Amino acid sequence: ILINVKINILLESNFTCPHCWQTQIKIIDSSIDKQEFIEDCEICCNPIEFNIEIQENEVTLFKINSIEQ
Repeated sequence: ILINVKINILLESNFTCPHCWQTQIKIIDSSIDKQEFIEDCEICCNPIEFNIEIQENEVTLFKINSIEQ
């Protein structure tokens, strides 16, 4: 009997804030294949839009966009 089991791990990806230009690390849950969310920069508190795609526990797309206030 073959059982297909997906192992969920936490992944790390470095990025640079488009507001303050500080390099940071984003922890990504690999159990969600396509992720779109807005989160404030941990340093300057300005909003950043994240678009992330995961395949086989690998980050295949990591895109950030500045959200102007």
